[in-house]
Amino acid sequence: MPPLSSQQPVGSGITLSYEGTYICPACRHGQITALTLMDAFACNFCQHIFTTNLQEQSIRVEDSSQPFAWRWTGRAWRPVQQDDFDLTLVIWLVGVALAILPPAFIWLSYHTFPPLPDSRLSWFPTFWTALTFLVHFTLVLWLFVEHYQLPTYIALKVKLKRWLEGR
Repeated sequence: MPPLSSQQPVGSGITLSYEGTYICPACRHGQITALTLMDAFACNFCQHIFTTNLQEQSIRVEDSSQPFAWRWTGRAWRPVQQDDFDLTLVIWLVGVALAILPPAFIWLSYHTFPPLPDSRLSWFPTFWTALTFLVHFTLVLWLFVEHYQLPTYIALKVKLKRWLEGR
C-alpha cells in the first residue's frame, strides 16, 4: 500500500522516506511514521519499532525476538527472506514432539495396561489421550503464532489489550 500522505496520488510508486506515513507491515492495521530525532519508524497500533535502510528501501522490526524485515516496493511491503533454516527446523521438530509424544505415551500405557472391558470408566483413557493431544497441540500452535508474529494474531492481541485496559 502506498503511504497515506496527501502529497502523492494513491497508487503511484513512492520511495520510502521519513516524511511519509505507511501501513504497518507487522500488524497491517496501524500506520508507521518516523520517530522524532531518530532514524526509525513506529506503529501507532501494535507499537513495534522499525529501523530503516533508505538505500535498500527496507525496514526491520527491532523490538521482537525474530529478525523480521520488509522491503518497500513503492506500493506495498514485501517480506525479506531470512536464512535461519536451522532454528526454524528445530522449532518445528520440538513443536511436533511436544504435540505428539505426551499423547503417544498415554496411548501406549492405555494399550499396555487396558482397563477392564466392563468397567464404568473404560472410555476414560481414550478421552484422556484426546484431551492431552488437544491441549498440547493448542499450546504448540500458540507458541508458533507467537514465534512467527502473524499479523492477525498481533492485531487481536493489541485489540484485547486495549479492551482490557478500557474496562
